[in-house]
Amino acid sequence: MEYIQYIIIVAILLVIALAITKSKRKDFKIEVNKLIDCLGGRQNIITYEVNKSRFMVTLHDVSIVNKDAIQKMGAQGMVEIDNQLKIILGNNARKLKKQIDDLK
Repeated sequence: MEYIQYIIIVAILLVIALAITKSKRKDFKIEVNKLIDCLGGRQNIITYEVNKSRFMVTLHDVSIVNKDAIQKMGAQGMVEIDNQLKIILGNNARKLKKQIDDLK
């Protein structure tokens, strides 16, 4: 009888852990659309590439970029040099680049 209670408790804890894990996962298609909007739209993007954890994008007009929104999306840092923006995204940089490639 005692084993059944432990099994039920473990099952409940597993369900809770799975729910928490699933809620923290990001939908990268949605994130890509948000990122493109924050960068001023597709027409503002000239080129983009990924180097490890950095997403580097060359833009027509850097002044229209919503840097605060990019930070809120989870960017760990951002560097602006001329018309290029380097966004540190960690492990998500490659996934985001692939999603942008798929959108084109």
